[in-house]
Amino acid sequence: MNISYLNLIFSVIFSVTFSPALILNSAAQEKDESLVSVVIIDPGHGGKDWGASMGNAKEKDIVLDIALKLGDIIKTNYPNVKIVYTRKKDIFVPLHQRASIANKNKADLFISIHVNSVDNKSVKGAETYVLGQHRSKDNLDVAKKENAVILLEDDYTKTYEGFDPNSPESYIMFELVQDEYLEQSVMFASSIQKQFKEKSNRADRSVKQAGFLVLRRTTMPSVLIEAGFLSHTSERNYLLSNSGKINLASAIFAAFKEYKRRIEDKSSFNLVTNENIKIEEKQPETTLKKKVKLQENITNTKSKYFSVQIIALKRKLKTTPANFKGENNIFIVESEVINRYYSGKFNTIIEAEKEKSRLKNKYPTAFIVEFDDN
Repeated sequence: MNISYLNLIFSVIFSVTFSPALILNSAAQEKDESLVSVVIIDPGHGGKDWGASMGNAKEKDIVLDIALKLGDIIKTNYPNVKIVYTRKKDIFVPLHQRASIANKNKADLFISIHVNSVDNKSVKGAETYVLGQHRSKDNLDVAKKENAVILLEDDYTKTYEGFDPNSPESYIMFELVQDEYLEQSVMFASSIQKQFKEKSNRADRSVKQAGFLVLRRTTMPSVLIEAGFLSHTSERNYLLSNSGKINLASAIFAAFKEYKRRIEDKSSFNLVTNENIKIEEKQPETTLKKKVKLQENITNTKSKYFSVQIIALKRKLKTTPANFKGENNIFIVESEVINRYYSGKFNTIIEAEKEKSRLKNKYPTAFIVEFDDN
């Protein structure tokens, strides 16, 4: 693979004309970034793309039913959450357009729903994927299957800059993926697997990483769910049954409910002033403003400062501007599980707030952290 081809891969920018029927209420509106208020539900495949099939069981039909049931449950329990479907009927939607729908609607979460089929008819269970480089041949095979849908699109070689879903070489692009939402995606995916196991009695095939094109283009926490195997007789019957679909949708909703609570609780953490500057949770806005005013002129000691966390990743990146959208004041805090990346060190929270505002367009989920003796 030559350098020019790699450059083409990494410089992919897509411009798409969207169908009004696919994008619901897509006008840009101001929204509270601390809330999980816009959810994209993506039923995989559709139309001329059946997806996996076995007898009278077609993936495109099963996942559409699950998706619509999931949306109904979320809307019933959270009327203020905006639900956007990439499709609500049996139509073909290109992969790049699915991600573009999510980005245009400024979604807070992207949920792509699929089912699988393999030659080994004893394989069963559910697995949830987040974006990343495959760690096994099985993961790569799943990604190849899902990415192969682009072969049904017109001019796919131009749209995807020569990406070949069947070539392992094409997947080198995912080795350098910088997913700033990986931590949130893994959090949600883990909760989905937990609910599948506990509520739906599904075999837990764990959270995995693989190079899915549809996740590559989303700019929010995103997961791709493989809810079961049509190639397994009892699991196929379960997936075809109305009770099975309701059960799976309910399990995904339970995971969404937990994820929404954790994200919004995390966003509500704010710094308050007292002798030791401790952290409290869910401070009322009026109270918070008063407390922030009190500490506006507080200068911290050398061991105490504020910073803005921009992303958290499993892998370690050099803190160079090229890796962080041109930012040159980045530092890393490493751990065995995750590496967290921060921008700047500030004596006051007011300075940190300004930095967070400055970074809003580049890193919309950034938040302020107080360091005390590292």
